[in-house]
Amino acid sequence: MPLFRHYKLKKMKKSKADILESSIRKQFNKGCVDYHLLEDGDRILIGLSGGKDSLELVRLLSTRAKIWKPRIHVEAAHIIIENIPYESEVEYLKEFCKESGVKLHIIRNTFDETTDRRKSKCFLCSWTRRKTLFEYASTNGFNKIALGHHMDDILTTLLMNLTFESSLNTMMPSLKMQHYPITIIRPLCLVEEKHIAALAEELHFRKQNKLCPYEKESKRAEMENIFRELERLNPEARYSMWSALMKNHANK
Repeated sequence: MPLFRHYKLKKMKKSKADILESSIRKQFNKGCVDYHLLEDGDRILIGLSGGKDSLELVRLLSTRAKIWKPRIHVEAAHIIIENIPYESEVEYLKEFCKESGVKLHIIRNTFDETTDRRKSKCFLCSWTRRKTLFEYASTNGFNKIALGHHMDDILTTLLMNLTFESSLNTMMPSLKMQHYPITIIRPLCLVEEKHIAALAEELHFRKQNKLCPYEKESKRAEMENIFRELERLNPEARYSMWSALMKNHANK
């Protein structure tokens, strides 16, 4: 008789959220390593819009900050443009960040659309948000700003620039600013939007109180539809586009 009996332990069945989280974290970690996005001593400010992508970025970076190497410090900033009817539930964002162990800064600003009639409200609002974020980061000791752009965002921008600007440029995983001592990083650069959307649904992320009134009127919304059509024609389209983008960037 054997002294010990060996029992095959059944693995606990993972939930859908666990599976999605594992997939997203794998691509997040790969993006951070492949494009050298995190370095020891980084002070990172997350641009928290309140959408699903930036909320997930808070969760991922807050967890990553608990790892010893590279040692990073993470905070978040939510910009409110007061003359645009677009807003998130600030108390929810505060609670979300508190649970993640991330300090949140609420910053308010506005813009005067009469300063340049050639530019749309959409452009002026977006530029004011970015400038406010850049200035806050640079004056408060942050050397990096993390934005929640995923692979779909980057490739859609590539299509837009190719179509309207005769350019192969797009948002890159890492970009050093010219006029600020800051590097923009996009740790979700290898993550597919559909996976973030599915996880947000599983974890019941709360949506903005009011959506941007211009987001469905832009060329970007139309180009997103074209990108989805390309994926319908070829499920591997995104990876071909990404490979071409990286080769073009490496040859510069």
